Amino acid sequence: MKVIVDAMGGDNAPGEIVKGALNAHRAYGTELVLVGRAAEVLRAVEACGETTLPSGVELRDAAEVVEIADDPATAFKKKKNSSLTVGLTMLRDGLGDAFVSAGSTGALLSGATLVVKRVRGVRRAALCPQIPVLGGRAVLCDAGANAECTPEYLLQFAFLGSFYANRVMGIERPRVALLNIGAESEKGDTLRHETYPVLEQAGKDGRIRFIGNIEASDAMLGGADVIVTDGFSGNIMLKSLEGTAKFMSRELKGMFLSGAKTKLAALLMKEQMAAFKAMLDPGEVGGTPFLGITKPVIKAHGGSDAKAIQNAVRQAEAFAKSGFIADVEANIDAMKLPTV
Repeated sequence: MKVIVDAMGGDNAPGEIVKGALNAHRAYGTELVLVGRAAEVLRAVEACGETTLPSGVELRDAAEVVEIADDPATAFKKKKNSSLTVGLTMLRDGLGDAFVSAGSTGALLSGATLVVKRVRGVRRAALCPQIPVLGGRAVLCDAGANAECTPEYLLQFAFLGSFYANRVMGIERPRVALLNIGAESEKGDTLRHETYPVLEQAGKDGRIRFIGNIEASDAMLGGADVIVTDGFSGNIMLKSLEGTAKFMSRELKGMFLSGAKTKLAALLMKEQMAAFKAMLDPGEVGGTPFLGITKPVIKAHGGSDAKAIQNAVRQAEAFAKSGFIADVEANIDAMKLPTV
């Protein structure tokens, strides 16, 4: 298994990116291709205590970098020798099994769609992170790639999220729910009204395990394994969750450090607090897949440190081995609505 890593993508590139990738190579034996400005990447390798590239790690020079200020829709085209474009082209050409980048989300989505391509029949690729919920994690699909959607898009997101939850997360018969403002079938706007019967029929046909509408509060309590929504609502839910996690962490820290008794309590609960912090840390998962692309593309957080990149490489390898894409290809006819 060979994972291509965009060494120049993200706020902490190339140092933390290279460090995390090399840690993944040591921990999992994953073969790597580091793509980026050769001199900078090699200096980062040396900073990790390596005098040369380890066996199983390659370097592909790419002189340009897609910056956060670049137009996401055209950056990968204008900068054909960027680490992002070169890495995606290598993935397309079979020179690696998966691609990881902490760079621009928009540029990565555009590049993945136009260079690597969507699975034939998939209307839109979806950004589908694993989010922490009571009892484990759930897939949120879509979380920002598609602000405006149709019922067919949401039907496909339901299938994509279900296959991912099963193949990558190991959930048998994942529960699929439609994010809405109420649990009743008549709740919501036009998109939700039109999507509900489509998902309901897919459930009756035995294609997915559809359990109906779900409110965000119930979703966070572990009410579903796959939360289906448009990218606009999904991104608001994701950012609200991230903000709430930061708020709770800061409030708990302030509470535990407010006096001698609470400091003692914090010391006694050190392991439990570490586990709680890890549950809320997106770096523990490592990255978010673009589902619907013909090969695995993982978007790591822009601020990823070495640990997050190591986990993103691990996730990319697991995704590539999972059989997810074969599931999508085999079921694509059931993921389409009849044309009038």
